[in-house]
Amino acid sequence: MRDARDIIKRPIITEHSADQMVDKKYTFEVSTKANKNQIKDAVEEIFGVKVVKVNTSNIKGKFKRMGRHGGYRPNRKKAVVQLSEDSKELDFFESVE
Repeated sequence: MRDARDIIKRPIITEHSADQMVDKKYTFEVSTKANKNQIKDAVEEIFGVKVVKVNTSNIKGKFKRMGRHGGYRPNRKKAVVQLSEDSKELDFFESVE
C-alpha cells in the first residue's frame, strides 16, 4: 500500500467547501489512482479521525492556449470526506493569525 501522504495531496479551500466544514465534510485533492477505501484509510491515518463516507469525482483537464500553442491541464481527482459526529474537527488554518 502506498503512503498516506501520497494519496492525499492537499485540502481544497473554497467558499463551498468552507460551508461544508460546518457539517464535518472536508474536500481534498487526491491521487487519480486512489480508490475510496485508500482515501478513507489515509485520512484516518493522517488526522486521527473516523471517516463515515467518501465521495469522489474525476475532473478532466481544461484546454488552455498560450498564443498559438495549446495544451491541456492535468486531470485531477477530488474527494469529499464526511467525518463521524464524535470526531474532532480538522483545522487547516492553525498558523494563520
